[in-house]
Order: sequence, then C-alpha cells, then structure tokens
Amino acid sequence: MTIQALARLGFEPPKLAFALRTAIAASLGLLLAWQLGLEHPQWSAMTVWAASQPLRGHLLEKSAARFAGTIVGALFGMGLVLMSRGEPWVLVIGIAAWIGLCAFIGNLVRGYASYAAMLSGYSAAMVALLDAAHPEHVLALGIDRVLTVAVGIVAALIVGLLFASPGDDVTVIEKVRSQSARIVGDLVARLHGAPVSENEQRSILSDIAALEGTLDLHSVGSRQGRRLVKKVRALLAAQVAAVLWLRSDVAPAITVSDQILEGAERCATSDPERALELLRQAIGAADPRDDLTTVLDELAAATCDLGDLEGDSAAELDLHRDWLLARRAMLRAMIGLLATGAIWLATGWDMGGFMMLGTAIMLSIFSTFENPASMLRHVLVGQLLGTAFALICRWLVWPLANGPLELVVAMMPFILLGAPLFAHRLTQRMAFDYNMVLLLMLQPAWPQTMTLEHSLMASLAVIIGPAVGLVAFQLIYPIDSRGRYEAVRTAMIDDLEHLAASALRSTRRRRWRALLHHRILLATYWGERASLPASRLAEDALALLCVAEAIEHLADFAIAASSQGLQRRLTATLKRLHRVGADPARAARALLAAARGLSVETSGTAQVLAQAAGKLIERPAAFRKLRAATD
Repeated sequence: MTIQALARLGFEPPKLAFALRTAIAASLGLLLAWQLGLEHPQWSAMTVWAASQPLRGHLLEKSAARFAGTIVGALFGMGLVLMSRGEPWVLVIGIAAWIGLCAFIGNLVRGYASYAAMLSGYSAAMVALLDAAHPEHVLALGIDRVLTVAVGIVAALIVGLLFASPGDDVTVIEKVRSQSARIVGDLVARLHGAPVSENEQRSILSDIAALEGTLDLHSVGSRQGRRLVKKVRALLAAQVAAVLWLRSDVAPAITVSDQILEGAERCATSDPERALELLRQAIGAADPRDDLTTVLDELAAATCDLGDLEGDSAAELDLHRDWLLARRAMLRAMIGLLATGAIWLATGWDMGGFMMLGTAIMLSIFSTFENPASMLRHVLVGQLLGTAFALICRWLVWPLANGPLELVVAMMPFILLGAPLFAHRLTQRMAFDYNMVLLLMLQPAWPQTMTLEHSLMASLAVIIGPAVGLVAFQLIYPIDSRGRYEAVRTAMIDDLEHLAASALRSTRRRRWRALLHHRILLATYWGERASLPASRLAEDALALLCVAEAIEHLADFAIAASSQGLQRRLTATLKRLHRVGADPARAARALLAAARGLSVETSGTAQVLAQAAGKLIERPAAFRKLRAATD
C-alpha cells in the first residue's frame, strides 16, 4: 500500500512507521524481560511505549528521566510499605502526600525533569498498591519494577537509536534571525520618521510567542541544544524590548544620518547583525543613555551571542515557574487520592489499590496538560478499549496456550495493534492508553490462576482512575488554556507590584525585566491557544511592558532626585503602583501627577509616565487580578 493510500485512509505514514518500530521494540522488551525471569515482563513493554521518541536526544533524555524517576519512586514505595506495616490508611495518606508533592514539583520544572517527577509519583504507587495485601513482597516488587523498566529502556534504545533522527536546530535559528530582520527594518523606518504598523508589531509579538512555545523541545538531549535555547531566549527577550520601544509614543530624541539609515536598511534582511551594529554605533555615540541605545545594545549582544553556539550565554535568564498552578495541582491530587482512598478503606474492596493507582496517574501526569479534562475523555476511551482487548486476550486466547512462552507470544498481536491506532487521526489520542492499560492488565504468569470475576473487577478499578480524574479536573481548580493564560497574567501583575515595591533597592531589576518578558510571551502563547483576540493580547502585553518601563524610570529618577521632596513624591508614586492589581485607576492618577511634577525637569521621563498612565486608563482589565487566579 502506498503512502498516499495510507494518508487517504486517515493514517499519518511517519507516525505509522514510528509506531510499528515502537510496537516491535515493546514486543522485544516483553520477551527479554520474560526470558530474564522477571515477574512483570509486561512492564518492560510499557516502558518502551513510554520512553520511545522519534528524535534521538528526546529518546535518550526521556529514557534517563524514566529510569531516575522509577528508582526514586520505587524506593519511596518500598519505604512506605515497610513503614505502614500493612495498615491501608497509612498507604492512602502516604501515597496522597507523595503524589501531591510530585505533582507540585512536576508543574514547576520543565521538560523531562517534570516527567521524572511525575513518574516517581506513580512508580511509588505501583510498588505500594499493586500487592498491598502482601507487604512482605514489597522488596521483590520494587526490584522487579526497576529491572523491568531498565530492560524496557534497553529495548527502546536498541530499536530507537537505529531510526531516530538528530533533530533540527537550524530552523529555530532561521526563525529568530528572521524576526530580528523584521524588527531592524521597523527600527530603521521609525528613525526615518515613518509610521510603524501596529498589525506588524502584533504579528511579530505573536510569532515570538509561538517560537517560545516550542523551545523546550529543542533544549532536550544535548548540552549544545540547551545552550542554543538559552541564547535564543535571550534574543527573544531583547526583541520584546525592541517591540515595546517601537510601540512607545515617545519620539526618538536622536537624529541619525540618512547615510547610516540607508546602509542599515540595505542590510536589514540579509545581514541584521551588521544593520544593528550601524544603528548601535550611531545612536550610542549621540547619547549612550538613551532608551534606544539600551534596546540596541541588548539586541546586538544577544544576536552576536547566538552566533557562538559553543560558548555559554552571557545573559542571565529567569524563566516563569507557575507556583499557583503547581499548588493547585498538588491540592487536586491530594484531595482526589484521599477521596479514592477513603472509598477503598470504607468498602475494603480488593481492587482498591488498582483504583488508587489509576487515579494517581491521572491526577499527576495530566496536570501538566493544556486541557486535562478534554484529554481525559480520550484517555477513558483508550482505557476501555485496552481493558476490552486485555479481557479478550486473557479469556479467549490465553486458554489455548500450552506454556508461558505461548502466553508471551499471544500478547504480541495485541501490542502490534497499538501501532495503527497510534497513527490514525481518529484514534491517536487514545492509542497510548490502549497500549498501557492492555499491558498493565496482562501479566503472563503460568499457570493462570485469576478468575473471571477478579479480572472484571480489576478492569473496573482501572477504568475508575480516568473517571475520577475527569471529575477532579472539572470540579477541583479546573484548568485549560484560558486558565493558564490567567495564571501567567496574574504572575505578571505580581511582577509589576514586586518591581514597584523593590525598585529603589533592587540589584536584580534587569533579571526581573527578563522574567517579565518571558511571561509576556507565555501569556501571548496561552491566550492565542485560548482563542483570545490577537489584538487584545498584544495590546495587553505592551501595556504591561509600558508600565514596567515607567516603574524603572521612576526608580532611576527617584534615586537621582535633586531634592528630598521630589524623592518622597516619586516614592509615594511607586507605593501606589505596588497595588496596581487592586486599583489600576488610582495607579494611573499617581503616574499622571508624577508626570506633571517632572514635566519641567525631564520631558522624556514625563512622557513615559504619561504613556503608562494612559495604558492603565485605557486597559484597566489587563492589570486587574481575577479573584479566582489568586487563591
């Protein structure tokens, strides 16, 4: 069958090839683990599905993260079981607390470090809960968990490294350089006195935000990749500052010769670094303290730094960490698991451990997803399909087997079925859970002693996990792309208030500004994912940047104030801005009063303050915290 025919049937050929390789590797992992005499060889096949990635760096880093998370989780699970001495209530409280902590950490850190944190959570749950009735077996179970994961990683690497591609960092560099060229062209036009298109600046900010949303994927698997992403992020922050200057109402105070502007314009597209250098030298020589000089210095330094991928980045970047959503993820996981555990304790159900395990996975891993409740609907369908095929294998196929090897071989067609499910556009979002639940439910132990009733009850317990997760994500701190946008927006307002409170004494203002720029990009990214109007997102972002610039101007001028009276007035204005999220209108009035007091002594700073006040008056909703986002 041709690639075109597969595409017409709804399959994605590259994904189908990857999924087939992964299914073969999963079958290999299952066979290897069984041959080594491990008690749960199906866990090796699960590891192959979880660790396999189409890019080499991702495969290596995710495999390492899975192994590290498994060791930490297994150690905690074994320790908890030994400490509980067979008391289920200790297991319930301990697992709820541990999963909550892992969900908290997993929502703070980035990339595969987050995956390792989540995995350490539910690995502990697997070790502690799957055989809770026999705590004397926990040491063997923990060792078996670590060894099966190790075998699965080896199988994933054997197959994956033969076909995985190295990834493409060139595209990222080309995109960020293209954005620099657009910005340099607009800078030249602005210095020529020509108007700058608002739509163009919104488009640039949107493109910067979209690129930021992909950078974590490029930082995986190599030191050079991490260096590249750090340098690109520094350049993106400088580009955001340039967009702010372009959108400001303050007229350029420096005249640049037509010869320099024409030279910069000629090489803006082909050689933006040269164009930046021409502008920077001309403007820096005229007034090294001008705001545009600072913008060009940072833009030129970051652009030059990107050209040296072997060296470390000179920029110090603080990236956004969402403490609010991390706390909510922790509380949601703890509440959900305590409720599920209470049902287990009250009913004494034999499958209560399975039920808690499924809930633990859902409330930890999926807390980092864009829209967990929406995703869990597909997960629930995938798990229903996985349990159905597991029952078919166990009760219709396995009875025909004459030994343990035949049990293992009989599982392989069901594993291979996961490949077309993974590659078809209608089933790909549920395919992973089909594979994982199918394998979780099929332990090829010979002879088979499980009864049909026990098998059905185990299937029910597994299905309850995503059902509980779905309810929890809808009722306990619901989260989606709009909620993530509001959380980042609230963090930005907190940044402004913190900057106003500490501006007179802070030595980290530059790093706070870089953090604010990173959050601006994340807010734009999540806002676009939430289908908010692009014009609103751009204008809100630029309004926040404008007020941040005014705070810095206020602080600089207050420090150098010519009189104590002026310093007191400026300090009082900063105090008003410390409460900008509660009362934007009052903060605007304070800025206007400060601007009037400065109009004679420094017209440039007065213009910046007046512009910021105008933004507060024009867009008060951009600065007002939502009560639901601050609890």
